[in-house]
Amino acid sequence: MKKFELTAEVKAFFGIKLFRIKALIAFGNVRAGELGGWVEKESNLAQDGNAWVYGDARVSGNAWVSGNARVYGNAWVSGNALVYGNARVYGDARVSGNALVYGNALVYGNARVYGNARVSGDARVSGNARVYDDAWVYGDARVYGDADWITLSPIGSENGVLTAFRKKDGSVIVRRGCFSGTIEEFESAVNKRHYDNKHGEIYRHVISLLKLRFNLS
Repeated sequence: MKKFELTAEVKAFFGIKLFRIKALIAFGNVRAGELGGWVEKESNLAQDGNAWVYGDARVSGNAWVSGNARVYGNAWVSGNALVYGNARVYGDARVSGNALVYGNALVYGNARVYGNARVSGDARVSGNARVYDDAWVYGDARVYGDADWITLSPIGSENGVLTAFRKKDGSVIVRRGCFSGTIEEFESAVNKRHYDNKHGEIYRHVISLLKLRFNLS
């Protein structure tokens, strides 16, 4: 049985035709007959689970909201983005491209998550923060405003993406490719693998930048 349908209420948003949704049955905290937010097509929202799009929120393109995820406020999920698990996207947040938001992650405020970025676990992305390219924010990380994260790209022998962010306990995590660890652990890994080459020299300059950025001695 379907849990929602597209209504005849339509609006255009940046040239995209969106339909208001309506719940056909009660599920989660949604009542049967309750009007929801806006989707471009039925496949933007899973017909199973408790996922829902509320109010003025929008989901378009090939984006998909599923599981127990919620999109509300003025949030917009678009492109090929996936929002699932217990994730919440709200406020004026935007999730687009091939981005993934899942687990218990929250994306809100004026935050933007796009490209191939992933936000998962108990992570929070808020304020004017931008998470993009191949960046991955996870665990109990908090990324907000302009202060507690940085992404550098292209870098390394694979021309990849390096992301560093401060966790709520004050520690700073560096992620580059399959590596994930503290700045000290990253420095040790760089010295072990790239001690006498150009990439090592670049990484050591980046490590100095990270320490300055996060006010680390």
